[in-house]
Amino acid sequence: MSLTQPEVETVPTVLDLLTLEELDRDLYRATTVLDEPFPLYGGQVAAQALLAAGRTVPPDRVPHSLHGYYLRGGDAGRPTIFRVDRDRDGRSFSARRVVAVQGGEVIFNMSASFQAPGPGLDRQVHPAPEVPAPEELDPSWMPRLLSMESRATPQPYTGVEWPTRFWSRCVADLPDDDLVHACVLTYLSDISSGLVAMHEGTTHSGASLDHAVWFHRRARLNEWVLMDLAPHTVAAGRGWYTGTVHDRDGALVASLTQEALFRSGQ
Repeated sequence: MSLTQPEVETVPTVLDLLTLEELDRDLYRATTVLDEPFPLYGGQVAAQALLAAGRTVPPDRVPHSLHGYYLRGGDAGRPTIFRVDRDRDGRSFSARRVVAVQGGEVIFNMSASFQAPGPGLDRQVHPAPEVPAPEELDPSWMPRLLSMESRATPQPYTGVEWPTRFWSRCVADLPDDDLVHACVLTYLSDISSGLVAMHEGTTHSGASLDHAVWFHRRARLNEWVLMDLAPHTVAAGRGWYTGTVHDRDGALVASLTQEALFRSGQ
């Protein structure tokens, strides 16, 4: 009689999601899939698209902005293919376009720009929100995020389903690679929504339409960052919000904005 140990199910990490197979020049495939009853998480496909673009630029250039459009709902249970177009490599900047495809259809596209950082003025107009340190707060759960832990701070809006101001950090062992950290920040940037404060009855935000991130300063996502989302307007069936990401020292490391469907009875 032989005894075999039961198989231990391994949970993928964010680094698994950021492992891309190179199929050909400027053509990549994300092969880690998730058994989820939801469409593909937007932060995941955006982070993977940024990584694919970053693989094609000179090694001294890091992301400074991305602008993406969600065109179709993706399937979390199937691989995604990313095609990169090299629009331009200048003396300091590189511009790339990325198309994400599943089943022969485009689900997401992105324009991304990379820069070789240089010296210059470093100034910040507004301070970070005053909140308790993450060690003073209880853990909070953020759905769909792998390898991330969060701490919700006192909230600026009452009665919302999800926190719009919270600390978060990656618990995976991230390499000392600016591109990887920018991708993890992108992965985080699509979570929650600044529009939850504007929900009324059955009228609420729905699918994301477009998303943009600007990377102002070097960030390390294995350290705590403070995310703060704020609504601005709802009109024509769409809602728009902005967000900031500060580090523990209060430096503004990134800004973001997103527009989403905003309708009744979704």
